[in-house]
This record gives sequence, structure tokens and C-alpha cells, in this order.
Amino acid sequence: MTRFLLGSSLLTGVALPVHAAELKALRVWAGPEYTRAVFDVSGPVEYRVFELEKPDRLVLDVQTSTFAAGYAAAEANGLLKAVRSGKHGKRDLRVVFDLAEGVRPKSFLLPPAEKFGYRLVLDLYPETSAQPVKTVAKALPAETSRDVIISIDAGHGGDDTGAIGATGTYEKVITLAVARELKRIVDNEQGMSAVLTRDSDFFIPLKDRYQKARDAKADLFVSVHADAFTKSEAKGSSVWVLSPRGATNEAARWLADRENRADLVGGVSLDTRDDTLAAVLLDLSQGATMEASNAVASQVHASMRRVGPTHKAHVERANFMVLRSPDVPSILVETAFISNPAEERRLKNPAERAKLAEAILDGIRNYFRMTPPPGTWFAQEDNRTRASRHVVTRGESLSGIAAQHGTSVAALRSANKLVQDVVKVGDVLEIPQG
Repeated sequence: MTRFLLGSSLLTGVALPVHAAELKALRVWAGPEYTRAVFDVSGPVEYRVFELEKPDRLVLDVQTSTFAAGYAAAEANGLLKAVRSGKHGKRDLRVVFDLAEGVRPKSFLLPPAEKFGYRLVLDLYPETSAQPVKTVAKALPAETSRDVIISIDAGHGGDDTGAIGATGTYEKVITLAVARELKRIVDNEQGMSAVLTRDSDFFIPLKDRYQKARDAKADLFVSVHADAFTKSEAKGSSVWVLSPRGATNEAARWLADRENRADLVGGVSLDTRDDTLAAVLLDLSQGATMEASNAVASQVHASMRRVGPTHKAHVERANFMVLRSPDVPSILVETAFISNPAEERRLKNPAERAKLAEAILDGIRNYFRMTPPPGTWFAQEDNRTRASRHVVTRGESLSGIAAQHGTSVAALRSANKLVQDVVKVGDVLEIPQG
């Protein structure tokens, strides 16, 4: 039996013009109730989905479309056994999903939303399952990987109200609300988990805040604040990292403090080392930590600029005590100026706080995709991506690359739509799987 699902660019009842679109990437998640496949597309598309049996397959035809130069398809999992794609006729694309069992598909096109462009979504439910649920549980990472741990610090608290807005809004209230929202969306993110330094209105000494991150073995510490200035016109978010002077001061304190020297810095105890070696080890640990802090801060800053103004066009540096962890990358985010009446209203709006939290998460996610910690889900996904692609280096030939990956020249040529066997340095080749 063959069943058809027709899709178009009708979103919320408004017809959008359909032009030639590009499929840029395919992402796949396997949840406990269903499997979701998401195509990133450059614009509205006309498409159809139909099922075939013996063996079970789902076919997606996208009209008047092409694959983008950097098109990447995630590895099939869940109800998907394999994914194949190619041209269909002169102007269309066809993607074939090999299925582990019969499915009940649902498809829809999502419009751009903040950090995403258009997305074509296919939800595949087992044919024998109950009615589709409206929410999907976070997919669990593989047993061989761990979550990236984000320690989220809501600034101030208790008797320390922080800055006070024009209408009396306390910074401590805003920071806790943003921190809770950030934790919620981090916990829903594949490969991530979050811990809060505080989840209610109480004060935590500054040193204890980053120590909580160290105790949680966090991969990143994010301190959330809402800035204030004497002039109410000051506006925009900002992202801060520790200044070199702050790092130097903290290094001196660690080396002088016997209790801290007995602690671990980057996995090495300083207590058993002579002063010179301890200083070198601490310097190496701090150097790597500050480099990582700068990298993630740059990503978060770029994301914040996409949802509102930033106070400066670059990441800023200061001797903030809360950023002084020697072995946990740390950033401080000033979400907005609470002393600016317009920004105070924005901070009091739950929808606006959600946008800020999404922007912070977007930057964090980008950083860990580029720099995945060993043993994490991000590292596992990075290995899968690397295994399916090959970057051509000097002296390589198509036949040599085929032999290296255990495939044929014909298969390489077909997978990459090559009309000849010549490759150039820097070319990225898709390696056919199976």
C-alpha cells in the first residue's frame, strides 16, 4: 500500500511564494515515542511524502530544490535504518528513508524563528503506537557518552539585591528568573545538563559560587546579571571574561593557600609540587581555561547581538571574583541595563527573558559543537560527522581516498555528484556509508 502526504508553504494560513530552495542539513533525533527528522531549508518548499512497503520506506520529494554545497545528513537512528538522497528529475530532490518498521508520518514546515531559518519537519510514529503525543522527551545520550555540564549562577540574592531598576525591580529577581529559564532549556537540549548555584532567594559568597561549579565538575560556568549605570540611557547586553590581572591575582592566592594547593587544578594536585612546578602547572591550567572562556564568550556575545543591542561590539574583561575559577571556563553575562526603563520592562517580560536565555544557549551550543569535550555526546557526534566526510589534502587522488575509506571510486563520484575523477585541495567529500 502507498499513502501520500502533500505539503506546501502554507504557514498559519498565509501563502508564501515558493522559489528554488536549498536543503542545507538534516538532523535526526530518536525519542521514546517517535523519531524526528528536520531539514534546514533556505525558504518555503513544496513537497510530498509517501510510504512504500516490502521493505518499509518513506519517500520525501522536494520540488524545485537543490542540495546546498555543505549539505550534511545526520546518521540514521531510532525508526530510521538509513537515509539516501539524490536528484529526482531535472528540478526536484528525493530523500528515501529506510525504516525499521512501518510508521505513521506527520510533516510540517516551520517558519524562521530567532536562531533558525525555515525547517521541514517529519515526525515518524511507530504504526503500532498510540496516538502521537504533543511533546517529546529529551533523547538520552548514548551510554558511552556524558552530558556537558553547565553551572548557571544567578547573580546576587538574599540581602544582596543587586541593582534596582527605575520602578523598583531587583536585579536578584531578574537573574534568578533568567537562570531558571536557561536551566530549563539546557536540560531539554541533547547532550547538556545544567545545575544552579542557587534556586531561591539567598546569598552565596562569590568564591563559593565558582566553587560550586568546580564541585559539580562543570564544563562551563555562566554567571547571570543585569547591569546598572548612573545614566539611564545606557543600554545593551554584554559578555565578560576574567582579565589577565585577575588571573594573576588568583594564581598568587592559590599558590599561597595550602588548602587550595591540596585541591585539584586541571586534574593535578599542587600540594605535592615544589613552588616552581606548581606555578607552571597552574599557569598552564589557567591559560587553557582563559582561552576556552574567551572562545565561548565570543559565541555567546555573537548570539546576544542577534536578539538585541549589545553595550560593546566585543567581549569585555574585568577582575570579577566570580570568574576566577582556575580550571572551569567562566563567563559573566549582563543581560541588559536594569537602570534603563525600557530595558527594565524587557527584563520583566517572561517572553523577553526567554529570548535572552535562548541566545545564551545558542552561543554555548555553538562553542561545544566546535570544541567538544572528550567523552561527551558532542564529541561522539563530532566523530560521526568526521567519519562521514573527507577533506582533500595535497597529493591525494579520488582512488586513494576511496581505498582509504573502503569504498569505490564510482560510489564516491555518485555521492558527490562528480563528473570527473579530479579533486582539489580543500574539497570536502561525502563518504558513502555501507
